[in-house]
Amino acid sequence: MITREFLLNVMPHVHNLDAILPFLLEGCATYEINVVQRENQFIAQVAHESCEFRYLAEIASGAAYEGRKDLGNTEAGDGVRFKGRGLIQITGRSNYKACGNALGVDLLSNPEQLETPEYAVKSACWFWHDRGLNALADIPDFLRITKRINGGTNGLADRQMYLDRANKFNA
Repeated sequence: MITREFLLNVMPHVHNLDAILPFLLEGCATYEINVVQRENQFIAQVAHESCEFRYLAEIASGAAYEGRKDLGNTEAGDGVRFKGRGLIQITGRSNYKACGNALGVDLLSNPEQLETPEYAVKSACWFWHDRGLNALADIPDFLRITKRINGGTNGLADRQMYLDRANKFNA
């Protein structure tokens, strides 16, 4: 079960905990991230992606995503405008549009909303559900989850460290 104590054990340097925790509990309930395997794998991934909730926006400018049609970045400036944001780092015009539609907010006009605790969490929970990651967590298939989130295996050892902590605490 996701609790303050659990999060502090998994992420000893966690940031923004008081602001994020209520939205995390709500989002996990809404998107059925509500059994131990799912919770542990979800928290391991978002802990890595956000550096223990420290970064709700990608540190890089996003310029590397400019012109990436696979992300829907078809207009000048889309790379920077739709850089990674939220606990899972939603990236690209297409993902912002789909996420905004699902959450009922206009992320194309106001992409920075994903940097608020509420939408940083809601976008991550939506992404997890939208990409079918509960089913992979149930197997469990941590490697495939990582690839669906990251597109590769960047930070795999770090993600695994968070998962090991979660599994140790939340068995």
